[in-house]
Amino acid sequence: MNTALHMDINTVIEQAELYCDEQDIEIKLVYKLSNKSLEIISERSKELDTLYFVDIEMLKRRVGNGCFILKKNDQIYGHIFVHEHLVKGHSVFERTSLWVNRECRSYNLGLLLMARMTELFSEFYLISVAQTPKVHHYNELLGMTHVRLSNMSTVLVEELEKLGKLRDEFSFKYYVNACFESVIGQLKYKEE
Repeated sequence: MNTALHMDINTVIEQAELYCDEQDIEIKLVYKLSNKSLEIISERSKELDTLYFVDIEMLKRRVGNGCFILKKNDQIYGHIFVHEHLVKGHSVFERTSLWVNRECRSYNLGLLLMARMTELFSEFYLISVAQTPKVHHYNELLGMTHVRLSNMSTVLVEELEKLGKLRDEFSFKYYVNACFESVIGQLKYKEE
């Protein structure tokens, strides 16, 4: 269904892509980054309170799952990663470490990165655990569903707690893609 909301999101994403073209900013899906780039991203995550600190080894694992970057003249202008969690034998991918250079923040490049990653992982269990209202809004525009802990299976809630991902639902919200939503209440141990 192509409602006005869907047309608006598509138009906004097209405008973000056009901005990248006009500014010679490349949108790349990468599975490897140089140590120098990983060091910069790690340091950034330590300095910014909007990002959780991620060390270089963790970033290497995350980039192996796929990472979208915005790049111009060998400088990274934005990035988004996914982190793979194993939940009772199921791979659950968490969108994480979204960052866009301050100069470009008013051109919806964060939404563009989120859209690309959400599309890439549409056939996998994808979750977003976020505190920022803007990210909640973007998740909704991208067709992700807000789920409460009470809607999740006991197994999933226990695993989120073990992973340190169980959050205060007043400050944080959980969003999942359609693939994950279809099993969120029934997720159990995976049979080998």
